[in-house]
Amino acid sequence: LFHPSDDHYGLSPLEAAAAAVDVHNAGGAWAKALLDNAARPSGALVVTAKEGEGRLTDDQYERLKAELSEAHAGPANAGRPMLLEGGLDWKPMALTPADMDFTGARREAAREIALAFGVPPMLLGLPGDNTYANYREANLAFWRHTILPLTRKTAASLTGWLRPWFGADLSVTVEEDRLPSLAEERAARWTQVSAADFLTGDEKRALLGIGGGA
Repeated sequence: LFHPSDDHYGLSPLEAAAAAVDVHNAGGAWAKALLDNAARPSGALVVTAKEGEGRLTDDQYERLKAELSEAHAGPANAGRPMLLEGGLDWKPMALTPADMDFTGARREAAREIALAFGVPPMLLGLPGDNTYANYREANLAFWRHTILPLTRKTAASLTGWLRPWFGADLSVTVEEDRLPSLAEERAARWTQVSAADFLTGDEKRALLGIGGGA
């Protein structure tokens, strides 16, 4: 695509979004490293030292592990209250805001990557983008502002490349009227032109791109 300072080599969308791609990849690697090396449990049971006793016996430790696994592990036991005894205290653990912020950074990086490629973030399910009222408008904008300009540019390049071999009459074009994604817009245009009583039949055909008629 066009590069404002280097029109010979141009600029690809991936190069324009290189920094955002690096942020997104680094965020994924950071999250995996967090889970592999520094993932934290939801909490810890701490033995309160009393009269010189600050640890459980082996039997007490194994019994506590078995009770936790049986009564509090798994989705069926989520939220079940815990009964503590003998100087045990529950200390909840959680990720700090800095630890959890990588999800927001990755979403913003994904949004920048999508915009660099001309894809409305709404089509990818990315939150925080209210440019379009609904999915249908975003999809239509994607076709009109990204896909069709690229296909027209490609068709024009193919035309210039093939004409020396197949003659000056060759023309590679995009049959936009056969695209299902533009059917609703096309039907609205036909209805609007058909209702224009001040236009002749030939003028209507010309506006619709189907040539003149008798």
